[in-house]
Amino acid sequence: MVTVLGSGDSLLRVIENAFPRTDIHVRGNEISATGDAAEVALVQRLFDEMMLVLRTGQPMTEDAVERSISMLRAQENGTGAADETPAEVLTQNILSNRGRTIRPKTLNQKRYVDAIDKHTVVFGIGPAGTGKTYLAMAKAVQALQAKQVTRIILTRPAVEAGERLGFLPGTLYEKIDPYLRPLYDALHDMLDPDSIPRLMAAGTIEVAPLAYMRGRAQPVFTNVLTPDGWRAIGDLSVGDLVVGSNGEPTPVLGVYPQGEKDIYRVTAQDGSWTLCCGEHLWTVRTASDRRRDKPWRVLETREMIGELRAAHARRYELPLLTAPVSFPEQPVPMDPYALGLLLGDGCLTGSTTPSFSTADPELAEALEAALPGIQLRHKDRVDYTPNRVREPGDVVTLENPVTGALRRLDLLGTHSVSQFVPESYQRNSADVRLAVLQGLLDSDGGSVVQDDRTCRIQYTTTSVLLRDDVIGLVQSLGGVAYARRRAAAGRTPGKANGRDVTYRHDAHVIDIRLPEGVEPFRLARKRQKYHSAGGGGRPMRFIHSIEPAGREEAVCIQVAAEDSLYVTSDYLLTHNTLNDAFIILDEAQNTSPEQMKMFLTRLGFDSKIVITGDVTQVDLPGGTKSGLRQVQEILEGVEDVHFSQLTSTDVVRHKLVGRIVDAYDRYDSAQETARTSPRDSARETARDSAPAAGNGNGGPPQRGHSKRK
Repeated sequence: MVTVLGSGDSLLRVIENAFPRTDIHVRGNEISATGDAAEVALVQRLFDEMMLVLRTGQPMTEDAVERSISMLRAQENGTGAADETPAEVLTQNILSNRGRTIRPKTLNQKRYVDAIDKHTVVFGIGPAGTGKTYLAMAKAVQALQAKQVTRIILTRPAVEAGERLGFLPGTLYEKIDPYLRPLYDALHDMLDPDSIPRLMAAGTIEVAPLAYMRGRAQPVFTNVLTPDGWRAIGDLSVGDLVVGSNGEPTPVLGVYPQGEKDIYRVTAQDGSWTLCCGEHLWTVRTASDRRRDKPWRVLETREMIGELRAAHARRYELPLLTAPVSFPEQPVPMDPYALGLLLGDGCLTGSTTPSFSTADPELAEALEAALPGIQLRHKDRVDYTPNRVREPGDVVTLENPVTGALRRLDLLGTHSVSQFVPESYQRNSADVRLAVLQGLLDSDGGSVVQDDRTCRIQYTTTSVLLRDDVIGLVQSLGGVAYARRRAAAGRTPGKANGRDVTYRHDAHVIDIRLPEGVEPFRLARKRQKYHSAGGGGRPMRFIHSIEPAGREEAVCIQVAAEDSLYVTSDYLLTHNTLNDAFIILDEAQNTSPEQMKMFLTRLGFDSKIVITGDVTQVDLPGGTKSGLRQVQEILEGVEDVHFSQLTSTDVVRHKLVGRIVDAYDRYDSAQETARTSPRDSARETARDSAPAAGNGNGGPPQRGHSKRK
């Protein structure tokens, strides 16, 4: 009975004051109520709900009793849901830490918490003190501890109050820290304070102003791969297509200019590199992650600086294309495999009909078979000439089809140091690109066998252009390629027919690894050696260095790909959308419409967003519309987006806060009425002011009696 009635009958007095027309008597362990039947039934339900709560081991407080009474009265009046009882609200635990439990305290708070569980994007809108941010923070910590997300991101708009941030003393973080202090305080209530710095240093928890959170960007001139080839990221617009990690086109959902930012050059161990800002996101994993079959993690560029090595090994592995890039197929003037053979072992100088040199009769037969209307004439030991097959009535002046095709491709007249793969072959279907690569490798490539390792492929050329084109073909098929230069000066001369032949040009040696299932050779002896040594395998690419690269105008994009990845320079995969994260935007009434759109489109897969704010407390400069006010008009009715409205009855701070909120609401309503109808407003204001003078509580004057307190 002590727990039911409270210490010194404190809970009983709350109930008696709430039901003044009902006599409640306590004798021993029995409680009786006499009065209006409906009121008595309500009292009985109240005690039943209190007993349900107390049986769970949770205490009842005066505040909890008052809120239970409010919920029961709302149900009686038809404004509350019959299936949501006070006991369900008061026993719903979210998080327990250091002996205290965080739970909703009102029906609207319970509905808000339930909405966070059920929806991806939830807006918590209501006055100060209603627990919007605190409950969202508790749900975020709960999701992190349950491994539903891998990181928590907390952000607020840093609206300046009379002073420009740039003129405040201290470092950047010291300047913005006061704006974020409420978020830090909530974190310390829910987590072990000693663990918070460690979690923040690891990137598991990120607390940042909205303006600094948005800048996951690349310089405007950085190349991004599209179905039509490389294009500067600054030239992209919403709706344009870029290439995702599966090689397929994916639309751009958002483009956000970032202004000037500090830029870093991120270089992989194979020599590929790109530029990005310090907050740009990378999908990576470590050797430990791979051994334990853990998922890929998402880290910012700045988080990896100084952490790129684990003992002697590179720490962070980058993802590769899961399938060859799907460029649209286009017609070409020559079979792609035949073109690869001619680029490798052909003479295309243009002074005579192109010729082909090989000691493998299989390659000569394959070339002839790939060139319709051509007969390969054997000139001497290794030299062949592709001659046009003459039909009766042909004239001598008809152009050789091979010569004509090479002329249209601008390859006729090129030498070994100036050859290249034409654009129409590089930006073609995967089958065309692979056929060109196979021709090049069958002629000038070969397998390199190593003990206890998968087989790599080596290709050599003296053309810088052809070197880069071969690397591009390999990368577009999901492989990796390493290039090194072998200087001509100082090399031991080779032998040709018993005589020395000096090297006139530097050679570029490319080491290639292709994914399993991509066949690099058609020539039987090379294919057999390749597979006997274990074949391809899993190409790997690691971050080698991250170095400052000055300041540049930058832009960030969001793409619709499921993993949020897109292909940037040198076929590197990167992204700037937040996956597997619980993201909270606090004080959202101080965002502009543009900031709100930017924030919402940051949503990644397996992530959740909670946005909190009070539309009556906008601190934006005059004339700037609040993004929180506008967004409800835009997103109302959108699937998986929920708006939770909290009121003064949900205030869980001092009771006076709720009364203050109500007073301001009445004042604002009166001002609005005054603007629309001055005469009626004057009478209404006079009427409203009289009771305030009567009892100070905003209610009607009490006359003729007083109530015992």
